[in-house]
Amino acid sequence: MTPPFTVLIPARLASTRLPDKPLADIEGLPMVVRVARRALLSGATRTVVAADSERIVQACRAHGVEALLTRTDHPSGSDRLAEACDLLGLDDEAIVVNVQGDEPLIDPALIDAVASLMAAAPEAEMGTAAHPIDAVADFTNPNVVKVVLDARSRALYFSRAPIAWWRDGFAGGITSLPQPRPLRHIGIYAYRARFLRLFPRLTPAPIEQTEALEQLRAMWHGHRIAVHVSNTVPGPGVDTSQDLARVRALLREAG
Repeated sequence: MTPPFTVLIPARLASTRLPDKPLADIEGLPMVVRVARRALLSGATRTVVAADSERIVQACRAHGVEALLTRTDHPSGSDRLAEACDLLGLDDEAIVVNVQGDEPLIDPALIDAVASLMAAAPEAEMGTAAHPIDAVADFTNPNVVKVVLDARSRALYFSRAPIAWWRDGFAGGITSLPQPRPLRHIGIYAYRARFLRLFPRLTPAPIEQTEALEQLRAMWHGHRIAVHVSNTVPGPGVDTSQDLARVRALLREAG
């Protein structure tokens, strides 16, 4: 059974690759509203957009989506969500799922699965998701984050490099995938509110800075991350205008 949880959606107006990204129109709705409506189909008891702009807050409220205004100077989405936990008065043991504001096709079942990790793995401070990679191009792409797990599906390491490394099979270059198939990390996170409040105060880790992966900070400080492995490939996120056009086309095709 999925435990009670809150979905928080960080939304920042500034974007270098796609200006005003949260408000980008997708078939008649702002993108952040599309994301929130997908989250509302999950088992979450509450879904809230944590925005850095009154324009985002007003756009959400105009479509019946709960939103609150946070500071504009947060260095990361985690800092924004930590403030949101305080503004909402969430108990330290409350489970929070961070759904990215640029995932308008996110599967509500994936949100539930990641939330459930926090009850199933009480020793873990974070939960996230992954799926098997089926293309060599994804395995070698540094923009596709990989994760390796232990026997209990806890993360051992996240990297932009091709991991796990197939010593003998890669002797002549990466032309096929090792078995079992490597895992691609999916950028959705669950936390208990107490850890979400703690995380921004942790010292940034050298490996976090090298890989440009914030979750490595938690691991470097000794915190465990439980991982749900999905056999379903998530829908595309939106980082660029090309991504936006692709998502618009997919939603038009879906009717």
